[in-house]
Amino acid sequence: MTHSFALNVPDAELEPEPLDPEQILSGTPEVTGKVVWESADGRQVRGIWQITPGVVTDTEADELFVVLDGSATIEVEGGPTLRVGPGDMAVLRAGDRTTWTVHETLRKVYAINL
Repeated sequence: MTHSFALNVPDAELEPEPLDPEQILSGTPEVTGKVVWESADGRQVRGIWQITPGVVTDTEADELFVVLDGSATIEVEGGPTLRVGPGDMAVLRAGDRTTWTVHETLRKVYAINL
């Protein structure tokens, strides 16, 4: 996208982003998302991401996100346990190994630096 824009996030249509089965620890979580902006060099990405209830693991990028809907507990290996819900902002560091317990379908907007 080359111009400034606005987007209604709650109504945005998201695309399936299948999880690696090895990431799923419990339940049948499904992930959807949409990249809304990416820098020319691909090192900055902005988007919307959603996950349904379940427990998954991940290795994080340098990310700032704001939860719009839903709730989760994010356990950072060797670090804090984050409890996030609507209106919460969180920062994850590149390389953080996390376990996400998603209690209610969670939708967030994010900014990632690679």
